[in-house]
Amino acid sequence: MISARPEDAGSPGGLPVQRRGGPTVVRMMLGAQLRRLREARNISQDQAGHAIRASTSKICRLERGRTPFKRRDVADLLTLYGVVDSGEREAMLTLAEQAGTPGWWHQYNDLLPGWFEVYVGLEEAATTIRTYEVQQVHGLLQTEDYARAAIRLRHQGASESDVERRVGLRMRRQHLLDRADGPRLWSVVDEAALCRPLGGRAVLRRQIEHLIETAERPNVTLQVLPFRAGGHAAVGGPFTILRFAEPDLPDVVYLEQLSSALYLDKQEDVDGYTAVMNDLSVQAESARATVTMLRTILREL
Repeated sequence: MISARPEDAGSPGGLPVQRRGGPTVVRMMLGAQLRRLREARNISQDQAGHAIRASTSKICRLERGRTPFKRRDVADLLTLYGVVDSGEREAMLTLAEQAGTPGWWHQYNDLLPGWFEVYVGLEEAATTIRTYEVQQVHGLLQTEDYARAAIRLRHQGASESDVERRVGLRMRRQHLLDRADGPRLWSVVDEAALCRPLGGRAVLRRQIEHLIETAERPNVTLQVLPFRAGGHAAVGGPFTILRFAEPDLPDVVYLEQLSSALYLDKQEDVDGYTAVMNDLSVQAESARATVTMLRTILREL
């Protein structure tokens, strides 16, 4: 059951506490708890939807944390699920209110598609981020100029002001690595990304210098998967695995596509991608050898 401690329910002034990861994580926590309550009562999603005058698909989205909650809907569902304790009800209703509190990225809503807004919230909440990249360096490791070149390539025709705001968003995301409670980032990057002069040779040189510097951080593990490693299991392309401290949140695999994304949280899917990531980490250069390789690439540019 979600805790009803005062520090969880609100601040001394009665305002909701913003949990790490913002509304995205709150929605997922609340959705997971509502799903468990429904299943414990053997109530179908169709019956739950009828209780709040909604479709089965909406209940599915609510339970997966993919859509905001209305306090009235949560209250009706709690009644349906037999939750009568006032403390438990109020804790969950407070979470429903917190789920509607905008995260810092709300100021970029005109640029952020809904499918990526979810990722930013998950990234903020993660304790571990494991990623494999093929075409580019991961966004959390990009320099400003490299990010600008990547964004211009992805959003051709965008105005300069939009490009700069997108760059600002990407740089802001990187602040999580500076936090005392920030995540551990473990990134495997294909050698191909380091051979592609995105933005020009000077931009790529500075990007590789930045990778060398970042690799020294205690919360960052960087590995290069060299061409000489041959074939590997990640034939489907880049992916990210996010892990969270909250027991209510399952690991999530993020697969970004050109105009959408997939979020996989079924255990068999997560286990499959985790096994691939483990294999990649074995095939890739060690963290120390990666820095040596980066310095060699830098000298040859």
